[in-house]
Amino acid sequence: MDATSAAVLAGFAGLLTGAVAVVAVRYSERQQKHVPDPVTPPPLPAGVADVLAVLRSGAIVVDSADEVINNSPSAVAYGLVRGKDLVHAELRHLARQVRRDGVIREAQLELARGPLGRGRSIMQARVAPLGSSHVLLLVEDNTQARRVEEVRRDFVANVSHELKTPVGGLGLLAEAILDAKDDPEAVARFASRMQVESHRLAQLVKEIVDLSRLQVADTLHEPRLVDVTAAIHEAIDYSRVGADAKQIEIAEACAPDLKVFGDEDLLVTAVRNLIGNAVAYSGPRTRVAVAGRRAGDVVEITVTDQGHGIAESEQQRIFERFYRVDEARSRATGGTGLGLAIVKHICANHGGDVAVWSEEGRGSTFTIRLPAAADRTGTPTSAEAGEPGAPAPSGPAPVAGSPAYPAPPTRGDNRA
Repeated sequence: MDATSAAVLAGFAGLLTGAVAVVAVRYSERQQKHVPDPVTPPPLPAGVADVLAVLRSGAIVVDSADEVINNSPSAVAYGLVRGKDLVHAELRHLARQVRRDGVIREAQLELARGPLGRGRSIMQARVAPLGSSHVLLLVEDNTQARRVEEVRRDFVANVSHELKTPVGGLGLLAEAILDAKDDPEAVARFASRMQVESHRLAQLVKEIVDLSRLQVADTLHEPRLVDVTAAIHEAIDYSRVGADAKQIEIAEACAPDLKVFGDEDLLVTAVRNLIGNAVAYSGPRTRVAVAGRRAGDVVEITVTDQGHGIAESEQQRIFERFYRVDEARSRATGGTGLGLAIVKHICANHGGDVAVWSEEGRGSTFTIRLPAAADRTGTPTSAEAGEPGAPAPSGPAPVAGSPAYPAPPTRGDNRA
């Protein structure tokens, strides 16, 4: 081959190589610019959406990007889901751990209730893989259970403290009597004080037993028709001795034929506790008003006193067990801090409630509201029908501090 032919062949080979290189470069550029088609995630297993819709607990399904695919309605109500996002970082962290290793995890978390404030909820979370790319979160609200446990623990601590005080006092008084055995006056004085402490201890134990019995779910195993008017009369009769000792008048205004279903002894106890409180925290020569009426489908029992009144900040707490606004004054009146807690539980066991109106310097009005028992024939009672002489079934209850019941301008009250 001569030199010319060799040069031509070499040039041709060079052109071919260059063309191939250009084509390769262009192909590579096109490949780099090509966007692959999105991969459609696998659908949720059949029936999962239907199950989530009926779950009472918070149930959430998230995909590989932690985006919420489906959730139960309660998950939104608990504030766990907002749009397509898991609200709490703690839940997202659990979901990623399960997605990474496929191990089911359980944890108790203290989560913020919302973006504002410091409210916290105790949540029990169980997180498990669901299919190949989804994670299921089941979240139960244990806030109420934790609160009940704390109340139970506080109750045991309070009982121990309250019992220790009179028991210790009785021990000290017994020692004092031994030391003063040659002094009849001192012995009589210490013995009298021992009677007071022993009575207080007996009352405390009785109220603890009553409260424990009320907290049993089947306390009202067989509710019976109760004559509320008769129960009020019995409670007033029981309280007259203490009222007469302080020259306190108990005024009564009860409609006839007030009936509810429940336990008569418990209702007498509830009204008696309210009247006893009114007498204990009212001054001498004042008045306590007790009224009963029917308002629609509700029987209302009100007890109004002319005591010192209760500060608004304390009114929601006075129904707590062992809560006393003024420890020293409550001990002076023999209060245990359980009377109103017992009233609250009795009302709850009868399907009703108890409320308080009070103003410092104007006295207090406690109102028990219970579902009225309908007559078997469906006819209204005499009070509802408006018979002559029957008290009006509606209208405001007597309020301490009104012109009819003036109250002394004193301050600082509490209830047993």
